[in-house]
Amino acid sequence: MSDAHDHPGHPKIAARLKRADGHLRSVIEMIEAGRPCLDIAQQLHAVERAVAAAKRELILDHLDHCLDPAHADALEADEFRKIARHL
Repeated sequence: MSDAHDHPGHPKIAARLKRADGHLRSVIEMIEAGRPCLDIAQQLHAVERAVAAAKRELILDHLDHCLDPAHADALEADEFRKIARHL
């Protein structure tokens, strides 16, 4: 595994993902309980939005803390292209 990348925003991102995990567990329970598909679809949409928000926050955090535009070199440009694919 690579070096640890601890950032001030990571706890907030982890909290978002924990909420998404709770929502996803609720969706599974809804499916097992035979809840209406519309209710399940709405909850799945909420899970998707929560995960997308966490991903966006992580990428922006990475750009803010790991890439230094003032000292950009070919390696950082390549890293930027790699992470930008996940937007």
